[in-house]
Amino acid sequence: MDETKPHLIYFADAMCSWCWGFAPVTEAIERAFGPALPIRLIVGGLRPGTTERMNDKTKAMIRSHWEHVRDATAQPFDFGFFDRDDFVYDSHPAARAVVAMRDLMPQATLPFFRAVQHAFYASNADVTRIDTLVALAAAMGGPQANLRAALAIEANDRETWTDYAIAQKTGVTGFPTLIAGTGADNRYTLITQGYQPEASVLALIDAWQSENRLDL
Repeated sequence: MDETKPHLIYFADAMCSWCWGFAPVTEAIERAFGPALPIRLIVGGLRPGTTERMNDKTKAMIRSHWEHVRDATAQPFDFGFFDRDDFVYDSHPAARAVVAMRDLMPQATLPFFRAVQHAFYASNADVTRIDTLVALAAAMGGPQANLRAALAIEANDRETWTDYAIAQKTGVTGFPTLIAGTGADNRYTLITQGYQPEASVLALIDAWQSENRLDL
């Protein structure tokens, strides 16, 4: 992505339920603006490195979030997820796969991110498993062998943690967060921090575009 031109930066996590709720909004942005306003995805790091299995209290808390997102966005959820007894909600493997795909096939970053989201939330797939992530990449024509190899090297892990650090340094305190830059300088404008529906987000982008006199 050419950061000297107008662009959006999207801070999100594939295992963040509100980011799953926001998935149709990112698709709407792509439909509305196309390549004139590219979106760069930065993985924020929801629960990287978690090692504890979910207990009943954690399940109840996460389920309430999912129900709230479902009701607010109409996105599909498979609540069979909560029948698992041994799931470790570690968001790091999925984040690493997204970062690897961003390096291998930049144009497929967001589609792959949404595929991971759909697999986890709507299909109850275990996206903490490398085999699951590689299969998702292969299903969309991704470089299966290259992705598996990328996930085996330390450089991919470092790059993923660098993304987390960028999110923290930028002051992102929740996901999804979307910011916009004109490319003319290092100034960025907050579009949304937290979920907003498609119409609101598109209106905010239009206002930013008008304020900066951009012809997208």
